[in-house]
Amino acid sequence: MTDTPKTATLTIDGQSYELPIHSPTAGPDVIDIRKLYAQAGVFTYDPGFTSTAACDSTITFIDGDKGELLHRGYPIDQLAGQSHYLEVCYALLYGDLPDAETLEKFEKLVTNHTMIHEQMHNFFRGFRRDAHPMATMVGVVGAMSAFYHDSTDINDEHQREVASIRLIAKMPTIAAMAYKYSIGQPFVYPRNDLDYASNFLNMCFSVPAEEYKVDPVLAKAMDRIFTLHADHEQNASTSTVRLASSSGANPFACIAAGIACLWGPAHGGANQACLEMLKEIGSVDRIPEFIARAKDKNDSYRLMGFGHRVYKNFDPRATVMKESADEVLELLGVEDNPLLQVAMELEKQALADPYFAEKKLFPNVDFYSGIILEAMGFPTSMFTPIFAMARTVGWISQWKEQLDDPQLKIGRPRQLYKGETARDYVAPDKR
Repeated sequence: MTDTPKTATLTIDGQSYELPIHSPTAGPDVIDIRKLYAQAGVFTYDPGFTSTAACDSTITFIDGDKGELLHRGYPIDQLAGQSHYLEVCYALLYGDLPDAETLEKFEKLVTNHTMIHEQMHNFFRGFRRDAHPMATMVGVVGAMSAFYHDSTDINDEHQREVASIRLIAKMPTIAAMAYKYSIGQPFVYPRNDLDYASNFLNMCFSVPAEEYKVDPVLAKAMDRIFTLHADHEQNASTSTVRLASSSGANPFACIAAGIACLWGPAHGGANQACLEMLKEIGSVDRIPEFIARAKDKNDSYRLMGFGHRVYKNFDPRATVMKESADEVLELLGVEDNPLLQVAMELEKQALADPYFAEKKLFPNVDFYSGIILEAMGFPTSMFTPIFAMARTVGWISQWKEQLDDPQLKIGRPRQLYKGETARDYVAPDKR
């Protein structure tokens, strides 16, 4: 016995149209409108695509009301608390967590591709020293197609695989080099004896003049930041990667497009905005003033890093991130950093205030990740590049999935046109 397919009926000017309804494994049903224009001659109107599914996917699922985030079915709190970034990368790329032997081979494969083409060093030196690291990353990642010709053919499955590993492996090197270049220090080559997170910290903070040893607490916190930002369903940057990919663009161009989109302050700049808010508050004694402003419905001011557009209850990533924030601050201390003192007291007062509890405005992952990166010594200009680094595996997973989709079509959104209708050209001297 088979279930009767569900349909929705749309009536326009007395004419009815049957639209198929698809049921997902999780989440709300979806009305299929692909044939609506051909049958009824109308489009749908959905600014921001907030009610439109542009694809089907098996990678990531979010339930904002429940505060749930799943990667390939695995809850994010379990992955961030028990797994590590490269293991999560494997699951995102291939669908399941690997066994021990497979994981070891995958980690070794990534580690052996962390160096970048030596001529790319010259490319960095073409940028101004005060260039934003994100500007550098957009340019360098886009230029990878000029250095790695053997992995740009999207119709070759082997080349797609090579490009995927290269991007995951080389992105920390590129981000670290962008940082080193911006502060005038020499580039630090990757080391194969370090894990993914430790290698990145070493490339950012070591110098030739003295030995640098990565603290395991900091490496663990950095790995968690990577894990918690690895993928987040069909957000703006992921949708950008998919849209660019639908044209047949090479993988490096697609990921560069995702980085450019992530650069927007409404997307990847949230933890940077959080730190800028803490700077605006300035001192612990001014916190009540800003909390009062956030609670005043006649004041447009809001606290950055509290609440989330998608998660209406709580951000499932924040609990694990807070644990790492506490560990990092205990290790490094906050006595000499007024910014971190403000952050800790703001968290304390906001969590104790019934207004924030009622509105479910709890600290989110951006609040805690910003605190951690500040404590480690990263400038705010590096926050979004680190986000881009972590999100690369999500973009690649979505890119690979789309290329394997038999329903793949070039993205072509419609519009609700409200401009002038046809009119005749008039010569300049007669206007």
